[in-house]
Amino acid sequence: MRAEQLTDPITFHGEGPVWSPAWGGLRLVDLFAGDVLTLTDDGEPVRTHLDAIAAALRPRSAGGAVVAIERGFALEDLDGTLTRLPELWADPGVRMNDGGAAPDGSFYCGSMGYDQATGAGSLYRLAPDGTVTVELTGVTISNGLEWSPDGTLAYYNDTPTGRVDVFDWAPGTGLTGRRTFAEIAEADGYPDGLTVDSDGGVWVALYAGGAVRRYSPEGVLDEVIEVAAGRVTACTFGGADLRQLFITTSREDLAAGEDPLAGSIFIATPGVTGLPARTFAG
Repeated sequence: MRAEQLTDPITFHGEGPVWSPAWGGLRLVDLFAGDVLTLTDDGEPVRTHLDAIAAALRPRSAGGAVVAIERGFALEDLDGTLTRLPELWADPGVRMNDGGAAPDGSFYCGSMGYDQATGAGSLYRLAPDGTVTVELTGVTISNGLEWSPDGTLAYYNDTPTGRVDVFDWAPGTGLTGRRTFAEIAEADGYPDGLTVDSDGGVWVALYAGGAVRRYSPEGVLDEVIEVAAGRVTACTFGGADLRQLFITTSREDLAAGEDPLAGSIFIATPGVTGLPARTFAG
């Protein structure tokens, strides 16, 4: 299967797409611009600038959004008011990257070094009451956190490892029992963002791989969607019936004129449905 181009190149580093009826459709981040983009019905993006970095976001159950910004979290109200929570670290060489909302209403997001230094990042959990805990340390490029349909498993990428890992997850114990779910050869790209469909399939964006792969719940590769841009960053299901797969791409480290469709959003209809976006309860 080959994805269709949905938009012109509209981002430098498009990431973190999320479909929510509360937003009227698709939102994503242009990470290094610090912007959140809302895709309107006519395909034209509406940009809202938030911070030096806008890394990931999810809907809030009370309306608005929770957003990972450069060194922590922020809460956006329905009227657009942004409340920045206390910074989690002072090191200017580390920033937030990717995350997701857990079944208990918390929001997890991981960090990384701007220079991609090995082990410089961590994975944080923002509880609905605003407290923050560190769930993992020694992470290099934290990416792609999403839960299985029943909420008992969480899939996670630390991109340079070339693996998709899976954890057991429960509200009282969090992430436990980390193990390899799938391995991706370096020649095929690097595991970036991911999403999970209603059948438990795991869809993984391949940065520098020009594709999105689906792995069965058993970790078997069973679908590949080709994308006409090499730096594929993330994917999510959306549309009224959650049957469309929206795919983001990046122009990071590309020369002018190189990979001309990079930065576009792509779309595919792979024949399965996604899961509704989980919300942050804070």
